[in-house]
Amino acid sequence: MGDIIDVKTVDSKKAESLKTIGWVSYLLHLIVAVAAVIPGAQVGAGLLIVALIIDLVKRSDAEGTWQASHFSWRIRTVIWAGVLYVVTFPLFLLLYLPGAIAWAIISIWFLYRIVKGMVRMNASQSLPD
Repeated sequence: MGDIIDVKTVDSKKAESLKTIGWVSYLLHLIVAVAAVIPGAQVGAGLLIVALIIDLVKRSDAEGTWQASHFSWRIRTVIWAGVLYVVTFPLFLLLYLPGAIAWAIISIWFLYRIVKGMVRMNASQSLPD
């Protein structure tokens, strides 16, 4: 009846597990983001889809922790980038240069968001909503 439960250890293990998952997801995002910025280095959307699925599946595990903001950050980043790419795709059909410029800007924004998230996660800090 005098059992002591070490809640801090369990929370610490959960936090480390979530951080590891976060790093895997961020690295997959980073590979795609860097490839999007470097002409001719496309790796495809497959890695991004894998990272998005990881984030969607593990998001509920992070509820109530500082890491929850990172899951939301990555999910929102992918969704917004996808929407922006789709919306600006007709620019390629009209004129190549405006489409290329739009996609370059979106890719740089995507890379910025991923790097910002990685820096904040490395410092164990949450991200703004």
